[in-house]
Amino acid sequence: MTSLTRVAISARKAIRYTIFAIIFLIVGKFLLDGAIAIYLNMFPPGPPPPTVTFGKLTKIPFPEKGAKPTLTFTLETPEGGFPDDITTQAKVFFMPKPSSNLLALDVAKEKARALGFTSGPEQVSDTIYKFSSPTHPASFETNIVSGTFSISYDLSADGSPIATRPPAAEVAASLFRSALSSANLLPEDLNGPMTHSFFKLSSGALAPAISLSESDVIKINLFRKNYDDIPVVTSNPNESNVWAMLSGATTREQQIIAAEYHYFPIDETQFATYPIITPEEAYNQLQSEKVYIADMGLVKDNSSVTIRRIYVAYFDPEIEADFFQPVYVFEGDNGFVAYIPAVSPTYYGQ
Repeated sequence: MTSLTRVAISARKAIRYTIFAIIFLIVGKFLLDGAIAIYLNMFPPGPPPPTVTFGKLTKIPFPEKGAKPTLTFTLETPEGGFPDDITTQAKVFFMPKPSSNLLALDVAKEKARALGFTSGPEQVSDTIYKFSSPTHPASFETNIVSGTFSISYDLSADGSPIATRPPAAEVAASLFRSALSSANLLPEDLNGPMTHSFFKLSSGALAPAISLSESDVIKINLFRKNYDDIPVVTSNPNESNVWAMLSGATTREQQIIAAEYHYFPIDETQFATYPIITPEEAYNQLQSEKVYIADMGLVKDNSSVTIRRIYVAYFDPEIEADFFQPVYVFEGDNGFVAYIPAVSPTYYGQ
């Protein structure tokens, strides 16, 4: 056999073995990747340790409601017990506090003017100023430091706004958002769920109505968006911190009959993760002093409540706060709702 023939045979063998090696590596990588994926699916890695960057947290500013009722609880949930899909940690977001400056009153004047209140202001206190409508019995009262405000319309002095049936919920919500946007008061995260309810004037006061056809005004609640797929709750489960009652009047200055705006910004770029207690631990705290009963519903004192649902939500404070924090929500029969701080008590200061 000549040397050229031997070289040719060796070359063919080298090529063949090289191809086999490449195929083996490709198939091997495919099988290895598949095995790793199956393993991670069956045994997913745990989350990284909580960062607890903010150190000790300030307590959640639940409103004071006086003495807590005496209640006993039973658990009857769709899961047949405690939910098993609740994570072991959650984010806590920083809430920058508003600060007073020399332009605060000028900013308040611009907001009032955009909403149709051009008369005034009248100084109520060091931080509270009141503006009026020049053509209607309506007022706008605002805290120039925090930015919170309320709107009220005196229907006893002018009942013409409720002479026309109020608009449908979607239309009313659009009108409310438009009014807020005109005053630069519609932040991006105020695009969560919208709820509505109906009211009618009865004995000089607004009372709940059954339907749009029987109502004089419609109330619109604008909630924050979900954070990390976690819903947001307020101190009153049926009312947002930003709401308005709207009439069917065509005049813009007569459309908002009443409103409350208690919005405080969240810095989504500044957050830390904190360990949260288990649903069992939260349930055990339900009868403690740490519980905040958001709504008793039809439940009476010294009675038993059946808890039907347990989940984690973020609490949206109606006053200035340092942090946007998670809570456990307990929903029971007859409209009962209660909150428990979800972060481990170890990470709360005095």
